[in-house]
Amino acid sequence: MNRRLVLHFFVFLNIFASVVVSAQEENESPWLVTPTLSSDPKLGNTIGAMGGYLVKFDEDSPTSMFGAMASFSDTNSDIYGLFARTYFAGDSHRLMAGVMNGNIENDYEDFLGSGVRMLTTDDLNIGFIRYLKRGRNNWFFGAQLISMNYDITGRDERTQIILKLAGIEGFSSNGVGVVIERDTRDTNNSPQSGSFLNLSNTAFREGLGGDVSFDRYSAKYSKFMGHGGDNVLAAIVKGSWSKDAPVSAYSSVDLRGYTRGEYLSPHSVTMEVEERYAFGEKWGATTFAGAACLYGDGASCNKEENWYPAMGAGITYMIKKQERMIVRAEIAVGKSDNNGFYVQFGNAF
Repeated sequence: MNRRLVLHFFVFLNIFASVVVSAQEENESPWLVTPTLSSDPKLGNTIGAMGGYLVKFDEDSPTSMFGAMASFSDTNSDIYGLFARTYFAGDSHRLMAGVMNGNIENDYEDFLGSGVRMLTTDDLNIGFIRYLKRGRNNWFFGAQLISMNYDITGRDERTQIILKLAGIEGFSSNGVGVVIERDTRDTNNSPQSGSFLNLSNTAFREGLGGDVSFDRYSAKYSKFMGHGGDNVLAAIVKGSWSKDAPVSAYSSVDLRGYTRGEYLSPHSVTMEVEERYAFGEKWGATTFAGAACLYGDGASCNKEENWYPAMGAGITYMIKKQERMIVRAEIAVGKSDNNGFYVQFGNAF
């Protein structure tokens, strides 16, 4: 672990502590404001904020949130967006929506595992809406609509040539799909028991106004097991699979410590386990470990080079006790000098 990462950890830890201490006085407010900070070798140092308004539409529904976020980095990257996560009619209906825009300056030291340094600029615009209707026994059924506009360019001549040879270019596409969920968690924010299953597909089609047609499928299952008071052992297994997708829409490593987009393959599977310790009513800590495999196009999970392990630890603070909403500060490391420090809202899963 390099000295730069350790230094940022302690600097950001002081910021994290000062923010959560001040938040104690606002704990009962329907407004929620928290910083978002990160530091990694690819994206540099990023600082931002997330703000939301909490509302409960009825006694039997979880708390809904309407929010906004923005972040800026010392590499001239910026991301901003709006989102809504709503539950109503006794949690019989769930509606989620959001829009995000980003201009991201990436410095990949090992692009696609080639050992070649790449400097890219990614322009990303995403909009989505998802509706779910409760069925029987905690099952939910619904649909989603996703609109994506992605552009990638090289910041130097070598990067431009490699992107062309690899067939990596931007695309614009709109997709629709089916979503099935089963949710037995005791709370959506920091579960102490239960499980969550999500199955979905998205059919991106030129006929819906895009310039490329492909399919994406995803599955996710997480389990939460309380033990020893308020301590929780959480585990997740998830996968993403594509058919006829452009390279820029391939799966990437979705683990703390890695930069999305540096490693790509048509398909991915990820496993992660996290121990969530509770120290009193508000403070806690996390330790976690996981691994992701990228495969397809001749790559197999039988080969060690296609696996990407990660591990880390951090601290948490219950910023909204009644809703069990947390802020976490974590440090994570992976292979090939991949690492990062993060201050983010909510649990990783």
